[in-house]
Amino acid sequence: MKPMYIYIITNEYNTVLYTGVTNDLPKRVWAHRKKYSEKGFTTQYNVNKLVYYEVFEDPYEAIKREKQIKGGSRAKKINLIKSLNPEYKDLFAEIVW
Repeated sequence: MKPMYIYIITNEYNTVLYTGVTNDLPKRVWAHRKKYSEKGFTTQYNVNKLVYYEVFEDPYEAIKREKQIKGGSRAKKINLIKSLNPEYKDLFAEIVW
């Protein structure tokens, strides 16, 4: 079974946060960068910088975690990002093998 990922991406200025779930993180982030969703939120707000992710073996746990993060406040999301990536570095190079 493929691992599942939850992720948070942002824009160049770190002002917009988007949380998602996928089973292919490099491909999904690449799709955000290339703006493959024509009229979606991430395209509209130029959200393309990966700043946080977690890996799960169980897809149900990944979806549960995504909902937990999405249901949290912006401050909680920022604290989560800063706990592992305080400088908001783009983590895309870290996940591309």
